[in-house]
Amino acid sequence: MSEIDDIISGGSGLGVSGGSGGLPSNFNAEEAQNDEAIEMQFAVMCMEQAETYFNLITKMQPSTLKRLTKWDDEIMEAFSKHFPDLVNDDEKLKHLQEDELKSPEGKKRWRDFMMPFEKKIERAQNEPDEYNFGTLIRANCEEDYSQDNSIFGYRLQFYAIEIARNRRGLNDVVWKQAQEGAQ
Repeated sequence: MSEIDDIISGGSGLGVSGGSGGLPSNFNAEEAQNDEAIEMQFAVMCMEQAETYFNLITKMQPSTLKRLTKWDDEIMEAFSKHFPDLVNDDEKLKHLQEDELKSPEGKKRWRDFMMPFEKKIERAQNEPDEYNFGTLIRANCEEDYSQDNSIFGYRLQFYAIEIARNRRGLNDVVWKQAQEGAQ
């Protein structure tokens, strides 16, 4: 695993409760109770991943990043096929509309895009669920993560959107702002 892979994935390979991340074989989601401690740990993990990624793209010019994952080309090919309207429109890619991502039609499109990656994209401990692990996505790529600028989504959505933004140079704005602020 490269340093970038480790940074993006969080590197710990731990589940939200600090264990291996696996669920017991007798786990029944229908009967599960919400555990505030687990929800808080999950929120912390999402924020840590968001902070790590934002630190990466403000330290290195995003358009020069070679890759975020070892599947970047495959992700972009599938993303272009399933979302040509998003990939080919810089304004739509810069300013995501949460309702378009989460509408019934949007959910179906994302599900169709994600399913081929189900067994392929794995977390650090080879758990085949990173593709649908929850994460935060910036609605406006020209701004930092904030309560108003964060959309909760799947890790594969994050990868697809951020790989496209990086390759098109759309994330370079935050890198330039960080460089100007450092002077």
